[in-house]
Amino acid sequence: MFTGSIVALATPFKNGGINYETLKKLFEFHKKNGTDAILLSGTTGESPTLSLDEKIGLFSFGKKNTEIPIIAGTGNYNTKETIELTKKAEEIGVDAALVITPYYNKPTQNGLYAHFKKIAENTRLPIIVYNVPGRTGVSISPEIVAELSRIPNIVGIKEASGSLKQCFEIKKKTEKDFILLSGDDALTIPIMSIGGKGVISVSANIVPEMVREMVQVYLSGDLDKAMELHYKLLPLTDAMFVETNPIPVKTALGLIGFDMGPLRLPLVEPGEKSLETIMNELKKIGAM
Repeated sequence: MFTGSIVALATPFKNGGINYETLKKLFEFHKKNGTDAILLSGTTGESPTLSLDEKIGLFSFGKKNTEIPIIAGTGNYNTKETIELTKKAEEIGVDAALVITPYYNKPTQNGLYAHFKKIAENTRLPIIVYNVPGRTGVSISPEIVAELSRIPNIVGIKEASGSLKQCFEIKKKTEKDFILLSGDDALTIPIMSIGGKGVISVSANIVPEMVREMVQVYLSGDLDKAMELHYKLLPLTDAMFVETNPIPVKTALGLIGFDMGPLRLPLVEPGEKSLETIMNELKKIGAM
């Protein structure tokens, strides 16, 4: 479940809550197209505006309504609350937890180590560290990632720093079985070229079969085909970040037929120019 194409699933809303009917359709869409695992309550799933009960509801529904492995986004800037939600996710039976580096309070490197170590000590779930300094204001160092990789149930990292040097240092310093995953669709192939095993993807919401094929053909050794798919996907990937994620991808899912409902404030609908870009790229890639 920790290699290949993992979708960072957008969360559909309706009448102020989660639209479980659409969520089930999204699960079926990803099963049909071979997605390797589903991340629920990640950034793309609007986790900052999901209540605790909604997150628990998402995890429970996921485990009951799809055979695809479920990764639960359980992290925030509060270690105690992260532990509590991770333990609840474990009780539900999810397959792993994605834990973001704490945001806003900007812990030191020693604080980051203590945060993840404490979480790992309080669960048997496999933990994937999520490093995205553009959103959190702090980047976990390769040296600290290496120390964390020696904790048995910290199994990998979603790297979204945008730095290939950072990825290289992580791969060089961590335990041999520690998994490096791209957290940036545009860098999936470059990250895999230095030892990455896949991607936690935004674009896979729209074209899951293409993202999975790109990753699988690369893993099988067909670099030329992987690069062909990479360049084909790149304009769509750029469109998915024409405004703050998940504004474009949630809009795109609506355009291809899923009843996603509104974005939650403070996120708002894309501007007219952005909407035109999104629609154009969906048409070019054959999604609408």
